[in-house]
Amino acid sequence: MQNNDVAERGLVLLGCGKMGSAMLAGWLAGGLPAASVWVLDPHPSDWVKAQGVHINTDLPANPAIILVAVKPQMMGDALPSLQALGNGETLFVSVAAGTSIATFENVLGAQTPIVRAMPNTPAAIGQGITALIGNARVTDAQLDLADQFLAAVGQTVRLENEGQMDAVTAVSGSGPAYVFHLIETLAAAGTARGLPADMAMQLAKATVAGAGALAAQAEQGPDQLRVNVTSPGGTTQAALNVLMNQNDGFPALLMRAVDAAADKSEELGRD
Repeated sequence: MQNNDVAERGLVLLGCGKMGSAMLAGWLAGGLPAASVWVLDPHPSDWVKAQGVHINTDLPANPAIILVAVKPQMMGDALPSLQALGNGETLFVSVAAGTSIATFENVLGAQTPIVRAMPNTPAAIGQGITALIGNARVTDAQLDLADQFLAAVGQTVRLENEGQMDAVTAVSGSGPAYVFHLIETLAAAGTARGLPADMAMQLAKATVAGAGALAAQAEQGPDQLRVNVTSPGGTTQAALNVLMNQNDGFPALLMRAVDAAADKSEELGRD
């Protein structure tokens, strides 16, 4: 199954908010014809309306992919409308947080090929990372296809089992918020030591963005990059003595934070 199969049979996007729009922009930029895309969304944005895609019209009889990008709390209303396309050749790909493959199988039918995926918000600028896992009905070609379409907004990784999705949620799904809070608190600390607030924020944003880009591109691991910045007995060493404290530094704090997010993800998945 290739891109031309999707172009011929069609792609349905259920929900076109920020995440759906980011993916749609990536697909159209990658050459998917607008005429091959059907968007179902009660409040499509002006941007979506301007793309030339089908909006809230009758769906094709046998679309190649239905990508489910509605918020989990809207899933109960949205999914039953697609029941007729379950148990067939159509691949369902969900980017809805906390919604298990079993939930989809209960609504759509146990023979439905389903891929569950967890992207994160940097997908909005093409810098996301998405973890994916398919059910037993998903063929290798369909998994490749899902991977290809999710790669339009960043990197992808494939999980060994669905149970790993809670950890993914806690690390990369919720992780951008941890980094945003780091920027907030780093800037606040700079302001507390006498910098103007706007300058402290500019310094904090650029530092975190630059360090992240360097970590992504460098051949060395983050441990070595940290050592490279750290002169023995210098300023960085003084700060790391605090941050790397096993009792109340980053190691203990982030472990607790990730555990809390993963535990909540497990809990939501049981509801």
